[in-house]
Amino acid sequence: MKKDNFNQKCLNKLHLIPKGMVTTYFEIANSLNSKGYRAVGNAMANNPHPITTPCHRVVRSDGTIGEYSYSSGIKTKIKLLKEEGLLIQNNKIINFKSKLFKFNSTS
Repeated sequence: MKKDNFNQKCLNKLHLIPKGMVTTYFEIANSLNSKGYRAVGNAMANNPHPITTPCHRVVRSDGTIGEYSYSSGIKTKIKLLKEEGLLIQNNKIINFKSKLFKFNSTS
């Protein structure tokens, strides 16, 4: 799979995540039958449309916020997640497991 193709497939997945939910780099890679978790992170970092293609909804597997390259970084990511109704404390999603969106085999 070419890098550009992989990146686009990662970015396409973001539109499936409902507001108020998050997913992880692992979940996106897994949904693409890949173990390229870091490559997913790279795709998020190179998202050309970070607001309309909501990469702020991708967090680490332990529920911590992770990085965000758009605007003022992690502060903006936290602000966007809070605006969607997520509760965050110490840079971690509260009730993370109940807010985790998992892709099914058809998504």
